[in-house]
Amino acid sequence: MAERKIFAGPRVRRVRLSLDLTQTAMAEGLGISPSYLNLIERNQRPLTVQLLLRLASVYKVDLDQLQGEGGGAAAQLREVFGDPLLAGEIPGDQELIEVADAAPNAAVGVIKLYRAYKEQAERLSDLADLLAREGHETSLSGARLPMDEVREKLEKRPFFFARIEDAAEAFYAELSPGDDLPSALKAWLRTKHGIAVRTLPIHAMPTLRRRYDRHSMRLFLSERLSLVDRVREIAQEAALLAMGREIAEELNTLSLSSGEALRIGRFELARYAAHALMMPYGTFFAAAQRARFDVDLLASRFDVSFEQAAHRLISLGRSGAAAPPFFLMEADHAGNVIRRSGAQGYPQARFGGLCPKLGIHAAFAQPGQLLAERVEMPDGACFLTLSRTLDGPKAGFGERIRRTAILLGCDWDAASETVYAAAAELPAARVLAGTACRLCERQGCLSRAEPPLTRPLGLDEMVTGLSAFDFQ
Repeated sequence: MAERKIFAGPRVRRVRLSLDLTQTAMAEGLGISPSYLNLIERNQRPLTVQLLLRLASVYKVDLDQLQGEGGGAAAQLREVFGDPLLAGEIPGDQELIEVADAAPNAAVGVIKLYRAYKEQAERLSDLADLLAREGHETSLSGARLPMDEVREKLEKRPFFFARIEDAAEAFYAELSPGDDLPSALKAWLRTKHGIAVRTLPIHAMPTLRRRYDRHSMRLFLSERLSLVDRVREIAQEAALLAMGREIAEELNTLSLSSGEALRIGRFELARYAAHALMMPYGTFFAAAQRARFDVDLLASRFDVSFEQAAHRLISLGRSGAAAPPFFLMEADHAGNVIRRSGAQGYPQARFGGLCPKLGIHAAFAQPGQLLAERVEMPDGACFLTLSRTLDGPKAGFGERIRRTAILLGCDWDAASETVYAAAAELPAARVLAGTACRLCERQGCLSRAEPPLTRPLGLDEMVTGLSAFDFQ
């Protein structure tokens, strides 16, 4: 059997220095030449099993100490150098592994500094949010990725793009699809642009939803997608071709700062255009009013998914034909927020969306069920919220399903226009929430995950409250 070779030069050097030995003295104890030990310490020769055993017997060295790869520190260093501020500084993982091996204490110091920086940035962000809620503008900002920039732009503005809406209605009238929009879109792509649409099996597109091949003029869709998601992909491709000018004009209004942000923004607007084409404004708005904004009923009527119908509801902001100002948030089971947007801009200051008591988090315990709740904030603001899980692309056997949850909400004043108001008024549906734990001052909250930024902790050896973070 071939010997297992381990390159652990920096660790051997640390062992030697900790024992206050010269290379000559250690080499003599191991039965090798000083020059060979020098090569080992410079990672130019491996540590064989025999040498490991000699180190353990002669110098009482823990073999795990030599065989480890500094993986814990290296993994944490990857997180540090993955920050947008340091992106591109380290070309690959090997240098991080070498740093973790050669200078573990320095590596730990860098990691501690980074954690302190992140904690301080979060505190500044919380403080900026608190000041903004009180009417004080701040210029505090952290490093942002292009995706963060696009999301921030879409969160703060009304989720309505008039040029795209007008173009989508005109294009829909040109198609005259009747009850079969998918066939009409495929026929238009084929006759106008020579593009054929094909669905490919998972093994042919294991990691892609869609791919447009310019050479063969074919749009490939993954069989992982549901039928309604395939229609959206086809509609998105058609929208980019038929409404490219309108999409570009609306993209310019976002004033994005980089090429990557522009590409992300164009994708988001193309997705918006696809929904506008699948659910034309006038027809959808009239149906939504008749159905009292019943999302499931609208999804069935327009042959779309719950998620697609919910996204369409937040875009109904046309002057003279506007729906209640719905807003939307999507998050995963770990609490990571994937998107926020709203008819009048997402109500970040009043609603937040990070409170663990919200239905968007409880929905994961009841997949597929719709939770209607009346959410009351500490300042007296009330909202109607609808929460439900969404399943991602179809997973094969042995694969874990991608599941997120969506929260659709509006001010409680507009709740009476919806079919959900009566259910949300039941005592069991009443939720006392906050914008976020660090900004919330509700006493005795069983769900509190962090202490409030505005109050000192009430540590008392004689009295312990219900919350994990009691405060004065």
